[in-house]
Formats: sequence, structure tokens, C-alpha cells
Amino acid sequence: MSELRTILKYSVFALALAPIAAHAEKALVYITNSAGDNVDVIDPLTNKVVQQFPIVGAHGVNFSPDGSRVYISNEQTSTLDVFDQKTGKLVKAVKLSNHPNNIAVTKDGRIVVAIARGEGALDVIDPVKLEVKKTIPTHGRLHNCYVSNDSNYAICGSVQTGMFTAFDMKTETVAWEHKFDHGVRPMTIEHNADGSPKRIFVQLAAFDGFAVLDFKTHNEVARVKLPDLKTGVDMDPGREDAPSHGIGVSPDGKQLWVTSIPQNAVFTYNLAGNFTNDMKAVDTIKLPDLQLPGRRLGGAVANWVTFTPDGQIYVSNSGLKSVTAINTQTKKIAAVIPVGEVPKRINTLVMK
Repeated sequence: MSELRTILKYSVFALALAPIAAHAEKALVYITNSAGDNVDVIDPLTNKVVQQFPIVGAHGVNFSPDGSRVYISNEQTSTLDVFDQKTGKLVKAVKLSNHPNNIAVTKDGRIVVAIARGEGALDVIDPVKLEVKKTIPTHGRLHNCYVSNDSNYAICGSVQTGMFTAFDMKTETVAWEHKFDHGVRPMTIEHNADGSPKRIFVQLAAFDGFAVLDFKTHNEVARVKLPDLKTGVDMDPGREDAPSHGIGVSPDGKQLWVTSIPQNAVFTYNLAGNFTNDMKAVDTIKLPDLQLPGRRLGGAVANWVTFTPDGQIYVSNSGLKSVTAINTQTKKIAAVIPVGEVPKRINTLVMK
């Protein structure tokens, strides 16, 4: 049995709904288990699961600006479930306009929820009343949603129509749109020094790589294909439509990190200067794999990523019921942490 499978089989960790220990309060990593019945919380100092939130249907996860509440979009009930961060208890289930996908939060506490059914929309939720204050129609059902560091813009994408939408959060209206030739999947924002968006890195359906969208001109300026490592990973039809499905700009703004399911790896790119179609990856970090008799390499099925203040990046391994922690300086795997069934969306709460 491989070392990874031994870790996944025999690792034991303490789980609690009670307040977490003081040593873990600097930052916490939340991972939604899309086929499970909970959200796991990882302490990056120990790389252990220290808390669980009971929920079936969890999709996106985010936090109130003061860190006191955890917001989780619930696909089963079409609600935004609001939890007390310390106790893990449900505060309120906010009824949404339709079936939700991912979520983001502005500096003033407003929660924006991507609506993935019907015609598509963005729900804006009042953080005090905990109710939908506005529903903004969009051209296509929304998938992922993000907010710029200055909170002036929210950005979302549609897998269905390939439409990228930027929302003006001062007026809560659509600011501008860009139509891609593929469905829009996970994205990440590179920011200017004042917190305004500079470039958007967009992962696309059926493309193992990413597009580069200039926020000021609204134009696509590059499309970068990831290296082909010839891994032989077993790709089913569902995975072929989302081969590259996790992307993030490092906290120092110097590197772009991109996951790939068929390559079973994470790649890094330097952000200095302009991107070109033939841009080369700087680093390649191979992820854990799953070897089964008579089958090709299963791979980790790497998905979303999140960073922590102590210099780690966490990658959800949806095919291995685990999360990989990688040291961003050494580019070495620090830990493989067992979690629930089909972990996907992942986010970091930094405690103030």
C-alpha cells in the first residue's frame, strides 16, 4: 500500500463542534465535501481537521468580515446557511432566488451568491437582516463568484453561456460583460496596489489551461495551455469538460498557481510582465495519485485552491477524499490531510 493510501486509511484526528483551540485562531481552512454531510475545518499550523460543520448539499464557503460567521451555499435547500464560527451552530438559512453555486463577501459584509438555475442571476444578501436585498439578472446561469479587494466589483462566470460578468457593487448593477468561446469556470483576480482589479485569470470548460482578461480594456490578451506531462490519468467525460479547475494568485501577488486534473499537478507562473500564449510554467508540483489494479492512474482530481498566511497553498483532492498542503516557498508537499467525500470548494478564514 502506498504511503498516501496508508495516510488516508489510518490517520485519526479530533473533530469537534465546540470552540476550537486558541492556537488555531490565526487562520483556518474550510473545505466543503460536495458528496458528504459536513464541512471540514483544517488548522494550517498542525494540518489537522479541528472542527466540522454539519450540512448536506454544501457548495461554496465564505466568511463575514469580522470572522464571526461562516456562510455556506446549500444546493439541496437553495439557501445560504449562516453558521456561528465558534460553535458551528446554524444561525439562519436564508432562502435564495434559486439553486446556488459559489459565494463571495464585500468589505461591508454583503454576501453575493451565484445563482445556477433558471435564467441565472446574482443574489445580494443584506448581512444585518440576513435576507436577499436584490437579485440581478444575468446572461446565463452563474458558476463561480468573486469580489475585488476594494469591494467595488464582483465578477462571475457562466459555464452555460461562456459569459463573464463584472458587477458594480456601488450600484449593484452589471458593469460590463465579455463573451468567451468556452464555459467560464474558476477564476482569480490579480489586483493593482489600490485593490482594484488588474487582470482576471479564467479557467475555461474543456481547456487544460487559462485565459487572461484585461480588466481595464475588457479584452482577452492571452490564452495559456498547461504543460502536457503525459501522465495517463484516467479521464471520464465529466472531467474532460473541466480539466483545469483550480486557480489562485499568491498573497504577495507574484505568482499564479493553477491545478490540472489530467496532469495531476499544480503549475506556477510568474505574474511580472505581460502574459503570452506560449507563457512557460516556472514550477511543477506533482500531486498524490491513486493506483488501482488494472486501471490507469486515478490522480488526485485536483480542484480549488486557497492560501494561508503561513506560506501554504491548499488543494482539494476531490478524487482522494483529502486536501494537499504545499509550501509555497519550497514547492514541496507539506501534508495530505484526510477529509470527507468529494472535497471541492475551499477557502481561508484569517482571524483578525
